[in-house]
Amino acid sequence: MRQTLTEKILSHRLGKKQVEAGETLWVNVDTLMAIDAYIPLMREIFTKELGETAKIANPNQCIFVIDHFSFTTDTTAQKNNQQIRQFAQEQGVRLYDVGKGISHLLLAEQGYNRPGAILVGTDSHTVTSGAFGTFAIGVGATDATFILATGEILLKVPASIKVVFHGALSPHVTAKDLILMLLRDLTTRGANYCAIEFSGEVIDNMEVAERMTLCNMAAEAGAKNAIMVPNTATIQYLQQRTSVPFEVFTPDRDACYIKTLEYDVTGIEPLVACPHSPDNVASIDAVAGVKLERAYIGSCTGGKLTDFVAAARILLNKTVAIETLAVPASQAVVEEMMTTEINGHSVDEILVNAGVQLSLTPGCAACCGGLADTFGRVNQPQTVISTTNRNFPGRMGHKQAEIYLASPYTVAGSAVAGHLVNPKDYLTPAVISS
Repeated sequence: MRQTLTEKILSHRLGKKQVEAGETLWVNVDTLMAIDAYIPLMREIFTKELGETAKIANPNQCIFVIDHFSFTTDTTAQKNNQQIRQFAQEQGVRLYDVGKGISHLLLAEQGYNRPGAILVGTDSHTVTSGAFGTFAIGVGATDATFILATGEILLKVPASIKVVFHGALSPHVTAKDLILMLLRDLTTRGANYCAIEFSGEVIDNMEVAERMTLCNMAAEAGAKNAIMVPNTATIQYLQQRTSVPFEVFTPDRDACYIKTLEYDVTGIEPLVACPHSPDNVASIDAVAGVKLERAYIGSCTGGKLTDFVAAARILLNKTVAIETLAVPASQAVVEEMMTTEINGHSVDEILVNAGVQLSLTPGCAACCGGLADTFGRVNQPQTVISTTNRNFPGRMGHKQAEIYLASPYTVAGSAVAGHLVNPKDYLTPAVISS
């Protein structure tokens, strides 16, 4: 049949033998996720078009999340959050309120990311859910409101780009380095309205959180969705979190891709995205020595337990030389950091002892810049190294800030040194238990 993984899922959903790239079709949505930045506008559109007493077509299909403006005391943001709570209560929609976590990780933890499911979110990084074999896309407020009213979306089937990772990663290299390598080659426009389909033995052996990192930053290449076949670890993760039946799909051997990129990642060194674009990528060794003023570990990309474990492996028995901030991506991650140990010390303990300012209120925080009173904002431009996904001007507050994107290993090592470094020289041999 020559179908990609994305085409296979959409064909099955529609009961069609063959769905092809470029075809336009109506698709029923399994889950609609909306974040606080969009819900007030969605509510306004919904009531304007359908009336004050209108009801959402399928409230069990929807979840609302307050994650972007959870740290601020800004009166407008607080008013919006209260409207969101009221709208969720009126409509019977499940709400994940301030402190529960970032939407993309919550979708995984709560079992919404099922293979073969259709998931739509009002955030470009909804593509993160593709790590589970889910067809997951980001949309704007108008499309999301239409889904509220009908449960459907009009969709053009994306063409697919195949990305294959061969070999084995060095201990100090992560999925963040791989996606930066891909962005260097694809650029921020190289996958516009395409599906990026990941495969290869590196993907087959990769743990769930790292697979999520890869799919997450496919958004930075302009991808409509990112996707991969669930591996054994992913299936086990899902079985612990959902009782809803699901079917695992695989692409055809002779599937038709518009482009195929293959990499042997054995022996590659860490990479960083330099200011001011995620595709302005260089080897860490080429930019080593750049002086830093701030480090940040967090976001939907770099705020998972595995990211903090990586940072802790660097920070064990060391002290950071610059202001270093850490914000977990969910409440579950906070709890896991307290119970996961490295050489007899909990992850949160290691970070705090190293001088890291650890927040116990999960959320997007500094990643999206935020309002004037959030710690993404600073009065003076700074040079920052971060595990986040974007480094466009103003992304973390000040428009003149110099933001470098890197893995948690590289961020932690550089925080200790006070300048950009290759983390391999700072990595502590560790015994991890939980």
